[in-house]
Amino acid sequence: MGRAITTDSAAASAHHARHAPWPYTRLDLPALRAAGHRPHPVRQFVLKTRSRCNLACTYCYVYEMADQGWRGQPAAMTPAIAARAARRIAEHAAAHDLPRVDLVLHGGEPLLTAPAALAGPVDAVRAALAAAAPRTRVTATVQTNATLLTRGRLAALARAGIRVGVSLDGGLPEHNARRVDRAGRPGFGAAVRGLRLLARHPESYAGVLCVVDLAQDPVETYESLLAFAPPSVGLLLPLAHWSAPPPGHRPGRTPYADWLVAVFERWWHDGVRRTRLRPFEEIIALLLGLPAATETLGLQPAATAVIETDGSIEQADSLKSAYEGAATTGMSLDTHSFDELLDHPGLAARQLGRDALAAGCRACELVEVCGGGHYPHRYRAGEGFRQPSVYCADLQVLIRHVAAALAAATAGRATRRAAS
Repeated sequence: MGRAITTDSAAASAHHARHAPWPYTRLDLPALRAAGHRPHPVRQFVLKTRSRCNLACTYCYVYEMADQGWRGQPAAMTPAIAARAARRIAEHAAAHDLPRVDLVLHGGEPLLTAPAALAGPVDAVRAALAAAAPRTRVTATVQTNATLLTRGRLAALARAGIRVGVSLDGGLPEHNARRVDRAGRPGFGAAVRGLRLLARHPESYAGVLCVVDLAQDPVETYESLLAFAPPSVGLLLPLAHWSAPPPGHRPGRTPYADWLVAVFERWWHDGVRRTRLRPFEEIIALLLGLPAATETLGLQPAATAVIETDGSIEQADSLKSAYEGAATTGMSLDTHSFDELLDHPGLAARQLGRDALAAGCRACELVEVCGGGHYPHRYRAGEGFRQPSVYCADLQVLIRHVAAALAAATAGRATRRAAS
C-alpha cells in the first residue's frame, strides 16, 4: 500500500508536524468543532488512474519537486481499487445528499490506459451512485498532455460523457521546451495533433491549462493558444513557496502580475470573447461578490480528495510541491471513509476561510478576492501554511488592475445609459 507514511496515520501526523506546525500542531480541531465549525463534504474526487507519465516536464510537481512518492505507487489503478473508490464516493454522496460529484481522471498521464478501459472508473462511480445516491449526478473530465489523444480514445471518452482538459505551455514549440520525454525529445508535435483532433469535437473539450513562464511573451502565449479553439484557458502561477521561491521572485517586483496584466489587457479589450480566461473571470466574479469555483482564489472551503493508484486517500496533490509527503493523510479506501478525511487537520485548515490566514491577510482589503492565494504558495519550511502567498505582491497588483478595469467599464455603461 505505497509508502509507510501513507498507511500509518500516526506516522503521517508526526511527519507533518515536523514540516508544517500550522496546521498540524497549532490547529485545535476538537475546539474548532466544539465551537460550531462544521466540515464541508468532499465534492471533487481526483482519481489517479496512472502514476507514470510518457513525458518528463522539467517543472512537474508530481515528479520533479519535493515529493517523490510516485516511485512507490503502482503504475495503474486496478478495477478493484476503482470499484472500492466508487463505493466510498457513493457512501459520501448519500450521507451528505450531494446533488453532484465531480470526477477528474488524472495522473501521471491517464491516457496511458487502453481506450476500452478509460471510462471504467467513471462507470463504476455512476453505478455505485445509482444504487446508493440516485439523485447525485456526475460530471467527469480527464486531464491530459494530449500526446496520446486518438480518435479511439476520444470516442471512448465521449461515449462516457468525459470531457478532456489539456495541459500545454503555449501554442508554439518554443513555449513548450520544458515539455519533453525522458530522452529529452519534445512532446509538442504529438500534443498539437491531439489538440487539433479535440478542437473538432467541442462537446468533449474542457479547455487548456497553461503555467505562466516569464521567459515567454505573455500576449504571444495567449494568442497562440487561441489557435486550438479552447473553450477556456487557465493561467496558473508556478507551484512555489517561501522556501523555494518562483523564478524571478524579488522584493519590490511583480513580474507575474506584469505578465498576467498584459494578457488581461489583450483579452479585456478584444471586443470578442474568444475564450473564457481564468483567473480573470474568477477575480471578476469575486469582486462582484459571486462564488468562484477555484482553489487558488477566494475563501471557498476546499472540497477535493485525491485517490492514488494504490487506494490511499490524499489531499490535493499540488501540495507535493511543499515537502515529501505533504499530501499524505495516512488514510486509505480500505480503512477510512471520506467523512473521516474531513477531520484531517490538513483538509480542515483549508475549509476555515479567513480564519486559516496570516494576520496580515485577514486584515487586507483584498482578502475576499485573494483568499490568501493558493494554499501551497503559503508554505514555509518548519512553519507551515500560515504565511501570505509567495505571490502576494503579484496578486495585489493583478486584482487591483482587474478591479479598476471593471469599475471603468461599469461607469462607462452607466454614463451611456444616462445619455440615452
